[in-house]
Amino acid sequence: MRMQRVGIAAAGIVAAVGLVIVGAPVGYFLVGYGCGADEERLGEALARDPVLDDGPDGAEERESYQECDDDDLFVVAGKAYAFEGESRESVLVHYRDAAQAHGWRHRVDDCFSKRIDGTVAYLSVEGLADGAFEVSIIADRDDTGSWC
Repeated sequence: MRMQRVGIAAAGIVAAVGLVIVGAPVGYFLVGYGCGADEERLGEALARDPVLDDGPDGAEERESYQECDDDDLFVVAGKAYAFEGESRESVLVHYRDAAQAHGWRHRVDDCFSKRIDGTVAYLSVEGLADGAFEVSIIADRDDTGSWC
């Protein structure tokens, strides 16, 4: 009977240690990991920036999106457009003017920055091929560096 109690006690200790070793990371993953309310609020602020709605003449909005990366907690909002008409350069010239009109500062190439919701956000225009392009804004709460 005594051996049985010792075995039960040992099993209880092993279970408790296992719970601490395995349970703590699992608990963090379930409660603290990934995007939360701060990132959601930042994403909404990025998506409301008027430069995303300021497409060039002849551009037709295909999709708008707002996402957060659970691992790195960066947030992106943007719009994809179909575009028939002018050249790639005309789209870039349009967004250079539109970005500045909406308070964005030129950084490098076709990348701009602006403070949104307390953090530095970066605007870029990509994929000007095959009659489509995307304009997107990316930011993270940590302001860890330039996205340009």
